[in-house]
Amino acid sequence: MPSNGVAKTHQSCPVCGHHKCVSVFKSGSAWCHSHSKTISDYKKACEEADIFMEEQPIETQKNYTNIESAEYGALTDRKISEEVARKYGVQVIYGTDGKVAQHLYPYFGEGNFTATKIRYIKDKRFSWSGSHTESGLFGENLFKSGKYLTITEGELDAMSAYELMGGKGAVVSIKGGAGNAVGDVKNSLEFIENFDIVVICFDQDKVGKDAAKKVARILKPGTAKIMTLPNGFNDPNDMLKANEHQKFNYAFWDAKVYTPSGVLNVSESREKFHNRKIKESIPYPWEGLNDKLYGLRQGELVTLTGGTGLGKSSVTRELEHHLITHTKDNVGVIALEEDWRRTVDGILSIEANARLYIDQEREKLSREELDKLFDILYDGNNKNRVWIHAHFGTNSIDEIFSKLRFMIIGCDCKWVVVDHLHMLVSAVHIGDERRAIDDIMTRLRSIVEETGAGLILVSHLRRVDGNRGHEQGIEVSLSHLRGSHSIAQISDCVIALERNPQADDPNEANTTYLRVLKSRYTGDIGLASSLFYNHQTGRLSESEKETFEFNGGQHNELNL
Repeated sequence: MPSNGVAKTHQSCPVCGHHKCVSVFKSGSAWCHSHSKTISDYKKACEEADIFMEEQPIETQKNYTNIESAEYGALTDRKISEEVARKYGVQVIYGTDGKVAQHLYPYFGEGNFTATKIRYIKDKRFSWSGSHTESGLFGENLFKSGKYLTITEGELDAMSAYELMGGKGAVVSIKGGAGNAVGDVKNSLEFIENFDIVVICFDQDKVGKDAAKKVARILKPGTAKIMTLPNGFNDPNDMLKANEHQKFNYAFWDAKVYTPSGVLNVSESREKFHNRKIKESIPYPWEGLNDKLYGLRQGELVTLTGGTGLGKSSVTRELEHHLITHTKDNVGVIALEEDWRRTVDGILSIEANARLYIDQEREKLSREELDKLFDILYDGNNKNRVWIHAHFGTNSIDEIFSKLRFMIIGCDCKWVVVDHLHMLVSAVHIGDERRAIDDIMTRLRSIVEETGAGLILVSHLRRVDGNRGHEQGIEVSLSHLRGSHSIAQISDCVIALERNPQADDPNEANTTYLRVLKSRYTGDIGLASSLFYNHQTGRLSESEKETFEFNGGQHNELNL
């Protein structure tokens, strides 16, 4: 930080946007105490960011600080004893009212005195005297090596922690605030690595917690612990002022070893095992699938695949209707190959057990009967529960994803059916189909993870080599998925349709077999259900299976 005198204080930062965190110097440069960076031309930066710079009388550092008058004394407002202040070499300057006006924090580099950080009590600002860039951590000169080293976010917190622990630990502080914590620690890594365990005790706000994790990542694996202070305390000084010595020491010994995201130690995994929430399952319309999959769950991506003309639309219609009638959740449908009216006709046809998309069938019902069918699309308060993509054909990929996010977030849809993947691919305008599918599947996965919605995706199969294809009822495998392995990798579940419409036996020609190719939840794969298509009603009915009963996500074997 420059030490050429303070012109203005408590200004807004045009870079990070925080308020009352900037000191502006006579040279026109400035220092942000929030993100710990120099702003070379503060006035210009404010103009570019459209931030008003308050005009204040120019005050120089010498009007505030007379280092020669400094002396040792207790930091009474912080409950830090003179003994601890002397330990860290911290001196104070008294104002004309007899109260402490400034703290002077000494900094060292390679054992030599390098700079003094000056804290002004009244307006809570800082300045430097000397070369702080060559300085190590605050207190680094006091400790050489040992079992434990505690790093705090500020000088007062370092002295407070030392006081709370009865002067028995090695405690230092970063010098530039949470925003520059990583840089400060990197500059002192040689010193830090002289200790077996490093306990990070930063402020308990989001900025402090994030900075603690970033610091932990650059230390040797397994050596960093992160302290969590009791509720109601933001930093060690808060606990010192409250005389909570015991609670602080409990928190110190309870500090958890930092592990990167996705890596758990045994004790943590045990707690998560006992405390995890039970995933609620919605049963599929067909028992055979429930036997394999234990139902549908929000937060999962289910891919439904099959050859051309083998009944994917019929299966998705049944699923859409089932979600609407067996849950109280809002449901979204993005069908890219059909008009929205056909989507509505298909859902209502399932409810009516009639093919209402055929004019002659629809005309058999009165207007009152047709209106009654629409009741399933609303809740008890006449509020819409079903949202449908109202554009036939493709939009741009970004428009489609925007509509998908709107359905989930804006319309509160807990379930969305997307039919189908390869229409999304055609909207990307990328020549490489595999790369386009990789990108789309990644985006779909991200939306599922972000929102927790359940997503059912329809996908096509590639043509297979040989004399028989999927239209002749061959067994489907994951390798038959069209375009990319990412479909199988990213999906939580993959269900394939198999049917031989050219079979001589009409029953066989109208029977669709559901085969589970992947189930991340159960690991159970294989042939699950056989569904018979009734041409009179347009409905799919499952062949009787007397093995398991699905009930609220639990399986109970029947004794038949």
